[in-house]
Amino acid sequence: MSRNVVILGATGSIGRSALQVARALPDRVRVVGLSAHRDAEGLAALAAEFPGARTVLSGLPGGADRLLDLATLPGADLVLVAIVGIGGLEPALAAIGAGKDIAVASKEILVAAGQIVMEAAAGKGVRVLPVDSEHNAIFQCLEGREPATVRRLVLTCSGGPFRKAGRAEIESATPGQALRHPTWAMGKKISVDSATLFNKGLEMIEARWLFGVPMSAIEVVIHPQSVIHSMVEFVDASILAQMSPSDMRFPIQYAFTWPERVCGSLEPLDFFRMGRLEFERPRSEDFPALDLARRAGEAGGTWPAILNAANETAVEAFLNGHIAFPEIWGLVAEVMDALAPTEAPTLKEIIAADHAARTLAGDRIGAPAHHPSITAQTT
Repeated sequence: MSRNVVILGATGSIGRSALQVARALPDRVRVVGLSAHRDAEGLAALAAEFPGARTVLSGLPGGADRLLDLATLPGADLVLVAIVGIGGLEPALAAIGAGKDIAVASKEILVAAGQIVMEAAAGKGVRVLPVDSEHNAIFQCLEGREPATVRRLVLTCSGGPFRKAGRAEIESATPGQALRHPTWAMGKKISVDSATLFNKGLEMIEARWLFGVPMSAIEVVIHPQSVIHSMVEFVDASILAQMSPSDMRFPIQYAFTWPERVCGSLEPLDFFRMGRLEFERPRSEDFPALDLARRAGEAGGTWPAILNAANETAVEAFLNGHIAFPEIWGLVAEVMDALAPTEAPTLKEIIAADHAARTLAGDRIGAPAHHPSITAQTT
């Protein structure tokens, strides 16, 4: 089966990996749409390589509307949403509304509006395919199994660059140090999230919506080798794990070819080179992101959106030298405490909560907050 694919965020790290998969599977994946935010040169090069694909530079005036047109492109079967942050929410909902399956690499979409996204997908009879390696692993382990047989989902985590760091080293961490992820090559925002463990906290909330389980059934374990991408424990205490080399092309290829498995250009796992597999408990006293995320996920409503927006603002402030590394956690906790969650929110209320959290976080650090271009027009 061949798929016509639109890639939103084609010049980012996930987009580049997706294009490698497309090049390796020309009979399976046909690229029909590509977007970038401001990388005009990169997008032009891709337009020359994929001459039949429609392209959009979303950072230009009117680009947001053209991005929605691209997300609903007639003839597209699957839209990969690889836009960093909550800015991918409206295109994702537009694609669902147009009857497209979506592959989600932007976890913030499901963190902020998971219930709305999943209900919209169910109403349209389309699939939400996870591209995060952890959720893709769980998706593979769960296929064909009844939800009632699941005891818990175990998300694995590399531990980031400060896994073995002491308190003093964490407190003095620089942006350069935070960006040195030990396993994955990623963009700046997700690299900092991996260093704080907010990346894993967001993934806990994302898993709650993707797989319909309570937060209490989701756990995180540190696995520095990043070979086991996540696990599912069933009621009989058996555990299934998905393993592969640390390469985002694996989950992207499975999302592109699902429900089939095909032979591509990916190298198999070499057990003898891999050596040992290690597991550790997260150090919640030094990395409070997981506790904050669990708190937000359990409370629900607009609190996950508030947590996500405050974290995005805090990460940007850290990268720009406005706050110290530990202040990321402190700022998120402060904003969550200041903004009470709205239960069963509408999309408009989620966007308002996102805006309020960014504004408050920016005020607390004395720096202007970035507000993504999102509206409540798409339902």
